[in-house]
Amino acid sequence: MKSNRLEAFSDGVLAIVITIMVLEFEAPEQTSFHAVLSKSPVFISYLVSFIYVGIYWNNHHHLFQITEKINGKILWANLHLLFWLSLIPFTTSWLRENYRSKAPATLYGIVLLMCGIAYYILQRAILKYHGQDFALRKAIGRDMKGKISVVIYLAAIGVSLFTPKLAQVAYVIVAVIWFVPDSRIERYMQSK
Repeated sequence: MKSNRLEAFSDGVLAIVITIMVLEFEAPEQTSFHAVLSKSPVFISYLVSFIYVGIYWNNHHHLFQITEKINGKILWANLHLLFWLSLIPFTTSWLRENYRSKAPATLYGIVLLMCGIAYYILQRAILKYHGQDFALRKAIGRDMKGKISVVIYLAAIGVSLFTPKLAQVAYVIVAVIWFVPDSRIERYMQSK
């Protein structure tokens, strides 16, 4: 199977995820800039979550740029990733309304961790289906960014039980690490 339908479906789901997040915005009732500034936690939580969805969309695109064929396991692994990504609007909404609370910060981190794990599972399914000489294996290498991200997520989830704001800073740090698109696949494709 080719990956065209999988990519189109994934793009549609991610577009809906972003749309749901922006529809959660409520305009302030007052007409002053102070009223807008009082909504800064809402905007910041949206911005961070938007960046996360953008990171996954970007890396998903790169992943399937190099993927030559797909099978049922890859389809299910992709749906698994989309499931966790679809929970981002819910956790974003809960976190922005309760950004000083432990449970929303913890759940937000758990969802981000599960998105990372789901992406890893998708990569592994693709690698397994393509064999040892597949270019993606060389392009990914040791995947230090992925491993560091998981460690930061786990630490942040633990910290969120005591200091939610510090955990939120850690989630932003992971987003910053991945903000610059992972160009390993792109560089590898250009070197061919």
